[in-house]
Amino acid sequence: MRKFRELLTAKADFPIFQEHPGLVYLDSTATALKPDTVIESMDSYYRTFSANVFRGLYQISEKATEAYENARKVVAGFLGSREPAEIIFVRNATEALNLIAYSLGPELINDDSEIITTIAEHHANFVPWQELAALNEATFKVLEVDERGLTKLDDLEFVKTVVSKNTKLLSINYVSNVLGTINPLKKIIHNVREVNPEVIVVVDAAQAAPSLEINVRSLDCDFLAFSGHKVLGPTGIGVLWGRRSLLEKMRPFMYGGEMIKEVKIDQTTYADLPHKFEAGTPHIAGAIGLARAIGYLEQFSRKEILEHEQKLFNLCYQELQKNPQIEFLTGSPSTQRVGILSFNHRRIHAHDLSQILAEDNVCVRSGHHCAMPLHTAASLSASCRVSFYLYNNEADVWHFLSSLKRAEKIFQG
Repeated sequence: MRKFRELLTAKADFPIFQEHPGLVYLDSTATALKPDTVIESMDSYYRTFSANVFRGLYQISEKATEAYENARKVVAGFLGSREPAEIIFVRNATEALNLIAYSLGPELINDDSEIITTIAEHHANFVPWQELAALNEATFKVLEVDERGLTKLDDLEFVKTVVSKNTKLLSINYVSNVLGTINPLKKIIHNVREVNPEVIVVVDAAQAAPSLEINVRSLDCDFLAFSGHKVLGPTGIGVLWGRRSLLEKMRPFMYGGEMIKEVKIDQTTYADLPHKFEAGTPHIAGAIGLARAIGYLEQFSRKEILEHEQKLFNLCYQELQKNPQIEFLTGSPSTQRVGILSFNHRRIHAHDLSQILAEDNVCVRSGHHCAMPLHTAASLSASCRVSFYLYNNEADVWHFLSSLKRAEKIFQG
């Protein structure tokens, strides 16, 4: 295992810093940067064995198939799954969550059903369930978050007030993409199953996968989704993990090549898992790049990565706290969290502030971060979000704070 401190001074593994030496990249929650090894693995596929998978009997096709299926095994290990067949490759976490809503939803939800989610969800983990509830005239329950930035689902007595025998599905983030708080999922899922063991639990792990050890068996969830580009991998590749027993019952999401076992004039039978859900030519290079990204991440202790993010968060939070114009969306800093810090400047609109920061080569995110209900509850149309990852250091924090002061001087006049 590499020593984590190797990354704290030199950013040599990430070629974008050679192209842009002064870059202060604080937007990893939107997408993480890519190390050389990921780029090289995809380049190697395109240059040396760029063939389609599964059906070719020639050497480079067989090599492509082996690399693609090996990627599935790597992801299964990354998530603590014992079965690669439970790993479905999709475009991103958004597609994964929609796949569940489309393929399982109509069989699961009716007008007596309840769907539970939270106000802190990304739209991708909110709107599909909202629509599913509306289409089936089901009850759609949206839970608030408390001063910690968490729901109260870790309290069994509270769970008893919101989960009933009619609750069919709970969909919840592992980590909020705005608040940065880590939901105590194992406890939450245990509590929910205490009240109703039949509830299907869907986990949006898009912001958890970059920083946390994930074990789907230990969590006892039913589905879990994440995007490759959040974990140093390429865009256009994502993962849905699901319990085999549920995936086997679900109808396909799309129809076409490779998800077919046999087609007759009057009947079609579908391929076994996981291919039933992977119609058409997949993102082969993306899967290869994702496997390499996971390999890169696993060189380091995830505990050290998380502690590094928290250290940078604490420094930034403490400095911003001295500024009376700053109000935080971020939950209590004492709560378990990743390196996501969202705030509002009372005198400078989030978009204007991010534009000034951009002039200083500081990359942050402004807007509602695909979490409009949460911002509406805070009476905000937009906020600024700073996110730290393994390639950031304290110099990045001070550069950001200095640029923020410059923005304040500009808007004083």
